Amino acid sequence: MDDLFLKIVDGTIPSKKVLETENVLAFHDIQPAAPVHVLIIPKKYIPSMNAVTEEDLPLIAEIHRVAIEVAKKLGIAESGYRLINNCGPDSGQAVGHLHYHLLGGAKLGALTSISDSHA
Repeated sequence: MDDLFLKIVDGTIPSKKVLETENVLAFHDIQPAAPVHVLIIPKKYIPSMNAVTEEDLPLIAEIHRVAIEVAKKLGIAESGYRLINNCGPDSGQAVGHLHYHLLGGAKLGALTSISDSHA
């Protein structure tokens, strides 16, 4: 499978890791849309939120726990951050692997578009 994020998980493509658990990886986006822009992905391949099954719900909860830890680690938990999941082509999801964008580090304006062109 030619999955960009699985290549990051296995180290074929380098990344600047922020936090890693057994099931989840958080790393800095290479084209940040905010002063803090971290991608949070499951290490398991799931194409999008629409493919999440009941069996995957503990993994989704873990992703959210990692998001909270990342926000604390990067000093934006108190000032605020945005957690975004794009699902499907009309949302801007260009990378076919479930992932979240964690954005913060500045007062964020109205949400317009955080596409995967930033991945």
